[in-house]
Amino acid sequence: MISVCVPTYNGEKYIREQLNSILCQIGEKDEIIISDDGSSDLTIEILNSYNDKRIKIFHHVNRKKSKLKFRFNLTTRNIENALKNAKGDIVIMADQDDIWEKNRIEKILPYLNDYSLVLNNCKVVDEDKRSIHESYFQINKSKKGFFKNLIKNSYLGCCMAFTKESMEFFFPFPKVPIPHDIWIGLMNEIYGRVYFLDEQLLLYRRHGNNLSYSSGASNFSFWYKMEYRIILLFAILLKLLKKK
Repeated sequence: MISVCVPTYNGEKYIREQLNSILCQIGEKDEIIISDDGSSDLTIEILNSYNDKRIKIFHHVNRKKSKLKFRFNLTTRNIENALKNAKGDIVIMADQDDIWEKNRIEKILPYLNDYSLVLNNCKVVDEDKRSIHESYFQINKSKKGFFKNLIKNSYLGCCMAFTKESMEFFFPFPKVPIPHDIWIGLMNEIYGRVYFLDEQLLLYRRHGNNLSYSSGASNFSFWYKMEYRIILLFAILLKLLKKK
């Protein structure tokens, strides 16, 4: 069974195109877990219009006004709510505004027999699907390695798939403001096995309203990036001590 986890918040502009690209790839016993963070637009109405039992909507607490530096933490909690409700043996992450290539699931599933987490490459496009970069891995210099990714993160949440068993490595998320994708990736680096699949299996939209931290990292100051990495490192050390 596959669970596709999609955090939503005011995603009416793109959510239908993303859902259509996912639904054609999953089976009747699979599920799409939507965790909505209090959308005030037509997101929920669009989701309900599908009348598809595979789409399961869970309402997260409404997001509150917050300083920009903590914006990604609101998304992290929304994703945590989606993961908590996922029942599948395989969990695949998805953003509300991207578009999957037709063979994403077919390409990643075989690797999850041997690896706890697969990170696939993607094409970077603008809001109108015009190409910005052909390869996220190339422009980001993405590769495995704990210290490499602690310094410069390769893990993009919407490109991740992992086994249900691997969630014990990273779930629940620490109660501190750190990006979920970096945490999931680094915990799998420590306790599991990760595979970087250099095939562009989705169109990754970059625009001003992206929900993920990784999509808007350039808006954050150098000193704040240092601050969150220190918080991240302490959270990892605490996790390691609890494991002993």
